[in-house]
Amino acid sequence: MGEPVVVGRVGRPHGIRGDVTVDVRTDLPERRFAPGARLVRQVADGPASRPAAGAAGPADAAGAADAAGAADAVGTAAGPGSAGDSGAARAAGPPGATVLSVVASRWHSGRLLVHFDGVTDRDAAEALRGSFLTIDSDECGPAVDPDDEDDDGELWWDRDLVGLHARTPAGDVLGEVVDVIHSPGGEILAIGRPEGGEYLVPFVREIVPTVDPAAGHIVVDPPPGLLDLD
Repeated sequence: MGEPVVVGRVGRPHGIRGDVTVDVRTDLPERRFAPGARLVRQVADGPASRPAAGAAGPADAAGAADAAGAADAVGTAAGPGSAGDSGAARAAGPPGATVLSVVASRWHSGRLLVHFDGVTDRDAAEALRGSFLTIDSDECGPAVDPDDEDDDGELWWDRDLVGLHARTPAGDVLGEVVDVIHSPGGEILAIGRPEGGEYLVPFVREIVPTVDPAAGHIVVDPPPGLLDLD
């Protein structure tokens, strides 16, 4: 069993029939919260209290993160962007964990509303408030959606990027990707330098033109000043 991957956090109840608002932590909520999706509920002080790494691939030129603030996936501006995992995946959790099954979900005034099986009134919805919704990382499925005709295939999980060696187009070694940072302005690769410290590189196609997990490396083509350190 892998680590829990956070895909959302339950907010306040909506209405009187058990609907809840969800703070989305995935770039593909339409897959993660599709009817039939099964998610493990973790209490706020449990093992999943921090978002786990997700997926990365090319985004558009704006380079902005998902409007809902994706935390289990990373995107890039006109370059490597991101995707969430399959919303229909079976959710696994520790013994005694609560598994919630999505009955329906919809967007309302910029917020995702979700109705879970068995949550039929406002009190039951309130009892879920603050809980993290997770899946097991081993059940994320492929980052690329095979049914998406517009998908160019450049999608990777965060864990596929961490550990890759970074070099310039000229072959100069920069270091190793140690983290993928999800910021309000887009995704950033933290590259640990062999001599200490790290570079922070925006994950956009113009700066990271090549991502090759099979070969174990990425190519970083930095604009002037990006890699200058104090």
